[in-house]
Amino acid sequence: MRQRSGQATGRAQDRWPRRRPLRTRLTLAASFAVAVVVVGVCTAAFLVIRHQLLQQLDLHLTQSARLAAQRYRHEPPGVVQGECRFLAAPACAQLVPAHVGDDPAKPYLLPVTGAGRQVAAGSRAAYYSEVRLSGHRARMLTTPLGKGRALQVAVRADTVDRGVRQAAGLLAVVGAAGVLLAGALGSWVSRTGLAPVGRLTATAERIAATRDARHRIELPPGRAGREDEVTRLATSFNTMLDELEKSITAQRRLVADASHELRTPLTALRTNAELLTRSARLTDAQRDRASTALGRQLREVTLLVNDLIELAREEEPDPLIEDVPLAAVVTHAVDAARDHWPSIPFDLAVSPCAPTTTVAGVPARLSRLLSSLLDNAAKFSPPGRPVEVTLTHSDGHLEVVVRDHGPGIADEDLPYVFDRFYRARTARALPGSGLGLAMARQIARAHHADLAAEHNPGGGALFRLRIPSQGPGASGS
Repeated sequence: MRQRSGQATGRAQDRWPRRRPLRTRLTLAASFAVAVVVVGVCTAAFLVIRHQLLQQLDLHLTQSARLAAQRYRHEPPGVVQGECRFLAAPACAQLVPAHVGDDPAKPYLLPVTGAGRQVAAGSRAAYYSEVRLSGHRARMLTTPLGKGRALQVAVRADTVDRGVRQAAGLLAVVGAAGVLLAGALGSWVSRTGLAPVGRLTATAERIAATRDARHRIELPPGRAGREDEVTRLATSFNTMLDELEKSITAQRRLVADASHELRTPLTALRTNAELLTRSARLTDAQRDRASTALGRQLREVTLLVNDLIELAREEEPDPLIEDVPLAAVVTHAVDAARDHWPSIPFDLAVSPCAPTTTVAGVPARLSRLLSSLLDNAAKFSPPGRPVEVTLTHSDGHLEVVVRDHGPGIADEDLPYVFDRFYRARTARALPGSGLGLAMARQIARAHHADLAAEHNPGGGALFRLRIPSQGPGASGS
């Protein structure tokens, strides 16, 4: 039980930093990083100061030893300068022979070791050492003097210790202030850097609560060209909200338009269905007329619902995409239009290389696109006037042009001809739901093609479809 409890406690401690807010974690991380740098700099500064003070002390010892060597070169072993017991003099000096038998009768005041005898004998180089005299720390230099003697010079190290302690205290204060400043800067950096993230979170929560995609994240002014990653994230989020709002608006408009378009045929269906329920009161002619109207309205509603389902699809399913000979699809669509509109002649012209060129797409969907364009052209063409269809290849694209000789498209209607349920004033009396061209544009976009409506200089409307080509004829026209 204790082991399990310990494991659970360890896991809880591991998860504790993850439960903290992101701002707190960034503050701690930034503060810790700056604190480590401050402590490292202060430690390095302390070591440098301590090293410099010791170097100054050793330099002073070296200069004192040089002066003492010149002054006491011919003196016998023993204490030759300074009150070594209390280190009151600037420097304490004594001469030490290589052999113990040459020692003077008076005791040495500085400690004499075997290493000092070796320096006197010339078997060891000069060296520095730490000694303690009368409770004071001292620094001693032992250097050879010649003639089997060594010179020992000692000075108090209290001043160095005092300087080191002062430097340590000052650097500790500076380090503590640096750590506090690091905490303050870390808090400021995290608060400033995460401000767009906070606004993004608040906006997302507001949208989730109100279901209103019109909210946007407020961006800092005057940051064009100088955006950081967080600001770019907020900008991308605003762009996503723009697209989401457009999509929601389009869906609401589609539902409203669909309900409006379905209301009339459904009402007529209900009327005819109720009329047929009282068929015993109707004559044979009235019953046939009501039955025919009911069938026609069912077909219209079915076609409208199918169109709505097609418009709900945003792209073509990949498994259905294949290499399609567009010339064959255009020929088939024109033949079907001739059967459907017997009073309208359709003239088809195909360039020589177009039959050998293919496009990537779904044959049934491309056929539906072309049928929508041909039906629209035939609907507005006067009886006997031809609908001209041309298929050419150039610049790596196959281009289909459908031209009619009807009244054309008014300038105020031209920007909206591909909108769902949009019908110009001149077309509102004609059959149709206003979804054909919208569906044609959606199919074109799904096939990476361009579909445009233009004014025809000779009168009538002109629709131009450009779709990327591939296959044998794709390299030339």
